[in-house]
Amino acid sequence: MDNFLLQLLNGLVASMLLFIMAAGLSLIFGQMRVINLSHGAFYLVGGYMGLTAVKQWNAFWPALLLTPLLVGAMGWLVERFLLRGRYGHGRYGREHQLQQVLLTFGVALVLSDLAEWRWGAYTQTVSPPAFLATAVPLFGLQFPLYRLAIIGMGLLLALVLALFLGYTRLGAILRAGVTHPQTVSGLGINVERVFAATFAGGVALAALAGVLGSPITTLYPGLDFEILILTIVVVVIGGLGSLRGAFVGALLIGLTDTFGKARLPEFSLFLIFAVMAAVLLVRPSGLFGVEEGH
Repeated sequence: MDNFLLQLLNGLVASMLLFIMAAGLSLIFGQMRVINLSHGAFYLVGGYMGLTAVKQWNAFWPALLLTPLLVGAMGWLVERFLLRGRYGHGRYGREHQLQQVLLTFGVALVLSDLAEWRWGAYTQTVSPPAFLATAVPLFGLQFPLYRLAIIGMGLLLALVLALFLGYTRLGAILRAGVTHPQTVSGLGINVERVFAATFAGGVALAALAGVLGSPITTLYPGLDFEILILTIVVVVIGGLGSLRGAFVGALLIGLTDTFGKARLPEFSLFLIFAVMAAVLLVRPSGLFGVEEGH
């Protein structure tokens, strides 16, 4: 029973990290119809930049605050000079989506090589904040306080994003800009700036997940594509562009991956894709996705 509770808590930690990643990817696709295959690379760069900031200032919180801002600025540059004008709207939507895939995959390769050149090819880790680097008694177990903090941060972020998208003026502009960009522009709103901020915000979430996850998963070349695959599975299961789907999908995949590695390590990767296949057989558009044409 103790082992089950331990794996359950670890699964929730993995789920929250995946949710933060998937929320950024889902936000970008849901609001902009941009397929961002460089999302995992921004996660890795965010983790490495957080590592550098922690070593430079010997403080975790400045790294957690500044790294998403810096990586978000990088995302703004990518959107401004590479992706702008290639959104999936209108007559040439499918052609633009192919360009998005090629461009963002190229960005991912460049960032991955730059990260390996700058930070090396060996495994590195970030130390958590000193006051969170302890264990607390929980259900008869000693569980790391930092991991509990990640669960709390993930739940808080889910609430903040849901309120932002559902009940704020900017959230309404983002939703309207997807399906009716010309109408929104006619109201005097600069849709290009809104989309640039959306892409930068989604990339910043990837960097945030990279900093938060670095004390747990460590950092190494190739992690970007590993986390990207899991994030895409989460988004596909939940439904493309659905924040609620990203949360539920992250829970499913995070718990499946954790329990799979603990109980059936040789089949853990199979179990993840088995869950995705089972969901898509019942709901081809994902759990909370909207079918094309509706």
